[in-house]
Amino acid sequence: MEAAGRGAVLDGRVPARSAVTAAGRPHRDDVLIAGGGLLCGLLLWALGLHGGPSLLGLPPSLTLVALTAMALAELVRRTAPPAALAVAVPALALDICSGTLVATVVMFTDVVYAAVLYGSAGAARRIPLHSVVATVLGAAVLTALWHDPQVVLAVIGLALITIAPASTGLMIREHREAAEAARLRAERIALLAERDRARAVAGERARMARELHDMVANHLSAIAIHSTAAQSIDDPSATREALGVIRENSVQGLAEMRRLIGLLRDPGSTGADGAPTATPTLDGLDALLDQARTSGAGSGLTFVLDDARAPDHAGAAPEPAAPAELAAYRIVQESLTNALKHAAPGEVRVRLAREPDGTLTVAVRSPFAARPRPRAPGSGSGLIGMRERTALLGGVFRAGPAEGPDGRVWLVRAALPAEEEAL
Repeated sequence: MEAAGRGAVLDGRVPARSAVTAAGRPHRDDVLIAGGGLLCGLLLWALGLHGGPSLLGLPPSLTLVALTAMALAELVRRTAPPAALAVAVPALALDICSGTLVATVVMFTDVVYAAVLYGSAGAARRIPLHSVVATVLGAAVLTALWHDPQVVLAVIGLALITIAPASTGLMIREHREAAEAARLRAERIALLAERDRARAVAGERARMARELHDMVANHLSAIAIHSTAAQSIDDPSATREALGVIRENSVQGLAEMRRLIGLLRDPGSTGADGAPTATPTLDGLDALLDQARTSGAGSGLTFVLDDARAPDHAGAAPEPAAPAELAAYRIVQESLTNALKHAAPGEVRVRLAREPDGTLTVAVRSPFAARPRPRAPGSGSGLIGMRERTALLGGVFRAGPAEGPDGRVWLVRAALPAEEEAL
């Protein structure tokens, strides 16, 4: 039942109201009501407190039969409302014809009330309507047979034992159903909010992982490459050069790590040292390639930037939207890091182009060769981060071996929507 209720919450439906949890043993409260009504009726009978003379020549003792039947109906008022009402109606008729006990009439009103409250939705709609029809018909019959002003009191009494309990049960049922629907809606909203929160947390964690990897991985890769060279080459000048590169990358990596920590502590515009946390732009690619040249000086790699973006009327390359520009910078940065770790000696070419439809195309081409092991260890998360950055902008990403003008190359290519309205 819990799983079914949860499913109803998730799809926005209010579960159908069942009459009972299971047909079987009577509810404890129903046993108390039936027992109390039966005892009260027996006490009234013993005291001779009858409601009126018997009709149709029926013996007054039949009121005890009607009382017992009504008490049995009370036992199943919650577990089987239609059966309870089917027993209660003839029991009431027998009670009225054989002398009328007030306890029997009161229990009948409770059975009508329970039939509306705990019965099916169809029964809850039909019973109040049938109560009105029965009252109107009873009033017509009494008026035709009993020419006395007291017929008004009789009709009022009939309405009190039929219409009043049915209407009360319907109002309480509607109130409960409205409260249950509101509770289910609130639970559904809470579940959706929790899903959104979890999705937002996961997205933020992924963004932090990408930024951390892109900002620090290239420096650590350079440190790993040059520390390995310093250990393997017995040349003081080469060792000093390697240590210089290691120190430079350590300092830069530490500075970028501090800026990232400052950004995480305060998502504003300043880093840990109070300096602005500038977002990388494509104007910084020259410095990025200079750093790659320094880190890859001993690996036989050369780095070339080919900016083929068409200049605007002022002679400058058009600026893409900030998200696309940051993604392009990070893709080039990670591609250069991968080239330093995996590429064969040769030329690494970075090409930027602006397509006629406004798409910013980034391509990094590096020599490809089967190596026994990379110059520095990698985890493969760089390609994942580049693919995620491209997908977040609705672009197209591809990375893998390809045939180039000078032989087999490793090609990383991303097509990024660069217009503000497209992001």
